[in-house]
Amino acid sequence: MVGEVDEGFSILFDSLNPERIILAVLCCGIGRFALNKGVAYASERNVFGQPIGAHQGVQHPMAKAHTAVEMASLMTRRAAWEFDNKLPAGASSNMAKYAAAEAGIEAVDAALQAHGGSGFTEDTGLYEMYPLVRLLRTAPVNRELCLSFIGEKVMGLPRSY
Repeated sequence: MVGEVDEGFSILFDSLNPERIILAVLCCGIGRFALNKGVAYASERNVFGQPIGAHQGVQHPMAKAHTAVEMASLMTRRAAWEFDNKLPAGASSNMAKYAAAEAGIEAVDAALQAHGGSGFTEDTGLYEMYPLVRLLRTAPVNRELCLSFIGEKVMGLPRSY
């Protein structure tokens, strides 16, 4: 037996905190990379005499995704700080992983949308990022388990699994 009786799941979750932090960093990085491509394209692609990035329909989804990536990054930094300082990091690690995976998907999607049909060509390298960020929403721990941890351990709700 490792640890205390009936505490195995908590021990397992604690041992996986670094994995969640690393995946959150990866998702934030992918999101930033995709948004940088989207912003560059939207700034240089002119339609009707102005850059498409001047239109709110292109600008707002990328601004929203940027905000989500930066908020996820802050939670990720908090989780890393807690872990590095040997503090309980389960709540922050789960929130960071959840938020960063969602933000990464949102960022890649916004960048793809800004590119229009050309976003699906190999030239942009955007479409190839989508399967990875989508995978990270589910694996190695899915968002539902992250949310269940937050609901039970952080918010005090009854156990759901």
